[in-house]
Amino acid sequence: MAFARTCSVALVGVDGVIVEVQADLEPGVAAFTLVGLPDKALTEARDRVRAAVCNSGEAWPQRKLTVGLSPASVPKSGSGFDLAVACAVLAAAERLDPSSIADLLLIGELGLDGRVRPVRGVLPSVLAAADAGYERVVVAEQTAPEASLVPGVTVTGVRTLRELVAVLSGTPVPEEPPDPLHGGRPDPLMAGLMLPSASVRGLPEDRARLDMSDVAGQYEARRALEIAAAGGHHLYLKGPPGAGKTMLAERLPGLLPPLTQKEALEVSAVHSVAGLLPVGRPLIDTAPYCAPHHSTTMPAIVGGGSGLPRPGAVSLAHRGVLFLDEAPEFPVRVLDALRQPLESGEVVIARSAGSLRLPARFLLCMAANPCPCGRHSRRGEGCECTPTMVSRYQGRLSGPLLDRVDLQVQVAPVTRVELMERDVTAETTVTVAARVLAARERAAERLSGTPWRTNAEVPGHELRTRWQLGAGALNDVARQLERGLLTARGLDRVLRVAWTVADLAGRDRPDQRDVRTALVLRTGVEQGLPLTERVFGRLGGRAGPQERPPAPPGGEGQEGAAA
Repeated sequence: MAFARTCSVALVGVDGVIVEVQADLEPGVAAFTLVGLPDKALTEARDRVRAAVCNSGEAWPQRKLTVGLSPASVPKSGSGFDLAVACAVLAAAERLDPSSIADLLLIGELGLDGRVRPVRGVLPSVLAAADAGYERVVVAEQTAPEASLVPGVTVTGVRTLRELVAVLSGTPVPEEPPDPLHGGRPDPLMAGLMLPSASVRGLPEDRARLDMSDVAGQYEARRALEIAAAGGHHLYLKGPPGAGKTMLAERLPGLLPPLTQKEALEVSAVHSVAGLLPVGRPLIDTAPYCAPHHSTTMPAIVGGGSGLPRPGAVSLAHRGVLFLDEAPEFPVRVLDALRQPLESGEVVIARSAGSLRLPARFLLCMAANPCPCGRHSRRGEGCECTPTMVSRYQGRLSGPLLDRVDLQVQVAPVTRVELMERDVTAETTVTVAARVLAARERAAERLSGTPWRTNAEVPGHELRTRWQLGAGALNDVARQLERGLLTARGLDRVLRVAWTVADLAGRDRPDQRDVRTALVLRTGVEQGLPLTERVFGRLGGRAGPQERPPAPPGGEGQEGAAA
């Protein structure tokens, strides 16, 4: 028989498309033709496959060979088709039984010596294979643990093409000793599996040294971090240099609950395609943290590149934290490009080679100085910037973008007492994360039976009609709406934060003071009580001795002290 077929997977973003690899041998001058919209790396597979087959002890067919990749209309890229092409050619040459590879899905690159090298994107490829009904998958030995994360699929990890041929033909499997050439150095086979990057961290050991108790003072900002983590709310920290904005943001991922199995597969699939999946740790079960530099381009933030786009920072931070330090220094077009994923939780990218949809449900945390020199304040002490410079600097964060940020917190400079003296009341990350987890569980119980899991995901219409607040709870919000100080989107986000405040306090529904807390955290305008008293008095947190002001006289102050 001069025809054989098997299957592989072409990745379009983080989605896989099953590709049938067909090999046909005909009489004629020996030639190797590869068709089906291959890219440059895939076109070079002709030389890699020929050398790998010959160096594995097999005879290369001296006839006219045509290999087709179907569907031909789908662009195909990368070297992951090598293994499927080699097996299809050997089956067409009657070295393998064509029926043994017809229902097999193969993913792997071939070295010239016949070794099977791992490729990126194995996890989403195997997920696509499982959805298409394939039960047997062959991958490189190094990526077998990653492929085994998909339930219902039998994974075979092979080291060389010769080993795979022996398994498929039923002959004794040859001993394949490890390559001694690298002599204790990093395995060169892993070079193409993980690309170096310093902006994405998702490993627990990366955060083991980051604890909330290291932060001096900043009780209001620390409580805002807790609310952001509990409800999935976006956060904007504004304050002078050295106040601790970056320090706080780096500790935000540690407050987020562990990822569920479904979320972990989503995050791992994105990192696998991007080449950022840690070697030896195929499943990322903790929230990732991505902090791109302010000089990063738009394709690197939202996704892009030549040909079909690749995941950007918003997708690498999926189910985690995207931190933009010195946010006003980012290009305005880059910042405004975040508006769509902030609302929808995904980003749609269109290029000449095709369009794709990438997941991008992240928690945005921005940090900014009040002015270019960083010393601007209401009193204007020490600031050398002109009013025009301050206005232009602050205006780089557009109103529509800030309207999508739930919590906007002023981070004050740390006092001498807070910095020099040890604060025995400072809570650790473990303590705060436990409260966040309890609040998330309370919200998940309330949202059971809906497509939402956190308060930040619930549409405003549902909050206003399905879950009613207490009588008079929206009085302050109504006044802000009448004055034009709050938009319709702003109202929805205030309600979401109010539900999170109530969840952290263990209440069934928000009351008027919870809504006030959410309103002051969004607008920065205090409504009767100081922010510290309002936030800490209602959530049960502890403020430092220098931070808790005395309650004002009157009914509200007494109620706040009692709370």
